[in-house]
Amino acid sequence: MPSLSPAIAEIRLAVRTALADLPAGSTVVVALSGGADSLALAAATAFEAPKLGLQAGSLTVDHGLQDGSDAVAARAARTAAALGLDALIVRVEVGEDGGPEAAARDARYRVLKDAAADAGASAVLLGHTLDDQAETVLLGLARGSGAASLQGMAPVREDDDGLRWVRPLLAVRRETTRACCTASDLEVWDDPHNADQRFARVRVRDRVLPVLEAELGPGIAEALARTAEQLREDAEAFDEMIHETIEDIVEHAEAGISVSVAALAANPAALRNRIIRLVVDSEFGVSLTRLQTLEVARLATDWAGQGPIDLPSCSAARVGGRIVFTAR
Repeated sequence: MPSLSPAIAEIRLAVRTALADLPAGSTVVVALSGGADSLALAAATAFEAPKLGLQAGSLTVDHGLQDGSDAVAARAARTAAALGLDALIVRVEVGEDGGPEAAARDARYRVLKDAAADAGASAVLLGHTLDDQAETVLLGLARGSGAASLQGMAPVREDDDGLRWVRPLLAVRRETTRACCTASDLEVWDDPHNADQRFARVRVRDRVLPVLEAELGPGIAEALARTAEQLREDAEAFDEMIHETIEDIVEHAEAGISVSVAALAANPAALRNRIIRLVVDSEFGVSLTRLQTLEVARLATDWAGQGPIDLPSCSAARVGGRIVFTAR
């Protein structure tokens, strides 16, 4: 009997580990583009899911953004069916909000969520790799948007409906997924957008990371991924502290919500700023920039009689011993 390719073995183990805590009888859906990452994920899922008593399918979203996209989607679905997955293709119309890349991503996630609901699936499997994680961390660092961006992508995220979004390959290198497809005789589709230098992610992939590897030595991608993991652990600890604290210091106010000045001032800056951002996001559905957050914090820590602060969808003002956030 021929020995199993190390790449196939590595990816099967990653998928088996990610699916192990799902209850038997559950259904999982693989987001399949036809690229090496998602094909390797689909092949490993088709192999491992039945052993765990799971039903498995694939969904290929045809965004219609490129000539021949329907043929690419059809080929991916045929491959999935040959692997033993229940294969589905959905064609979507993509808008322009935030640019074509962001619009396509938003449309894809909406379709995946709807398809998972229709199938009664408990999880959607996404083919992001360690390299994708490293790129995400670098892009977050460039934006200067703090630890939230540097956390990268979570291995598992559960939405409000209980659907899990699982990334089994976040510890797997991109070259391993391609080697897996080669060893499995799977025909890979290379998305032309992944070579388009107009996209910041492509420039990070093709230019920035290779320079960092050359100048600082190998292991940069792994180091960035470890950084993301450590920051997620910190964020989870902060979130627990915030939710324990927030119950005692937040009160509903007319047309808004208020926070105790004394409690905010008594907390460390990192916790204070997270409380402010969480309160505004939870109540008004908007994200504050760091500058906006710091200006609100000054109402508690550096009070000099300043007036209300205009924020997205609301305003913040010091009223007695409280900071009151009011809808605009």
